[in-house]
Amino acid sequence: MVPGNYKDIPKEILKGTALASLIFFMALGVPVFGFIFALFLPLPVFFYGSKLGTRYRAYVPCITAVIIMFTLGKASFDMLFFAELLFLGFVLSHMIEKGLCIEKTILYTCGLVLGGGIFCLVLYSNAANIDFGVMISEYVSENLKMTMLLYEKMGMAEDNLMFLSEIIDKIHYALVRIIPSLVVSSVLILTWTTLLLAKPVFKSRGLYYPDFGSLNLWKPPEILVWGVIGSSVMLMIPDLTVKIFGLNGLIILMTVYFLGGIAIVSYYFEKKQVPLMFRFFLYSLIGLWQVLMFLVIGLGFFDMWLNFRKLEIKKE
Repeated sequence: MVPGNYKDIPKEILKGTALASLIFFMALGVPVFGFIFALFLPLPVFFYGSKLGTRYRAYVPCITAVIIMFTLGKASFDMLFFAELLFLGFVLSHMIEKGLCIEKTILYTCGLVLGGGIFCLVLYSNAANIDFGVMISEYVSENLKMTMLLYEKMGMAEDNLMFLSEIIDKIHYALVRIIPSLVVSSVLILTWTTLLLAKPVFKSRGLYYPDFGSLNLWKPPEILVWGVIGSSVMLMIPDLTVKIFGLNGLIILMTVYFLGGIAIVSYYFEKKQVPLMFRFFLYSLIGLWQVLMFLVIGLGFFDMWLNFRKLEIKKE
């Protein structure tokens, strides 16, 4: 949907760029919680990309990317992170016009975003003449040091700080090897969340939004169970490389089942008409409390057999 008057187009581009830039500066300037603001960056790009149409879709993310480059000053992982968020919004604005189902929309979007990120990382490592693996390892090490400094400033107990210092090498070793699955899982959840947040915005502005149906009725494809079984078997094999592949696969699949579990939770929130503020509190609790998170993953996984929402019975 392109604005009816051509004179409106520069104004819409300016509004989209201003909003995306504002989110970027909030993400950069707010300590600790700035990361949360960054997660909303794809939304204005998605919205204005759909509103402006194919011809003018790239203007908002490209101009915002230039502003980010001048602000950060040099090529870095942070620059790539923000560029990928912009690209995610851009790809989504293109994908929803295809009339695909929710699974394909998310799968294709994640594939393009991850592929673009890997391509940029390879280019950067070649240009900087740094081994790809070494570059990732150094980035993780640097962030772990920053995390330790943050814990010190927050006044963490001395015993806990000493314990973390003793095991930091083991944490670094593990993180470097599960980074692929963590990145894939993050892009999956961010894409899903952006689509959910965009729906009421698009509807209120009269923009086209595909009919994905009620997403709280969504359930993961049954074939993924074999992926869970295969990944679990790989964890039992003594070879370290096989174990790492199995662990990465399991983390990605658990993310998919987490989304399925959240759909079940959302279904019952809607059915029981739970107040919005209480829903927000419970969703936040799920995100912060690991026990609840694993419980939600279990809901998504066992739904294939236990059918928590009784979907087939309702259909009959």
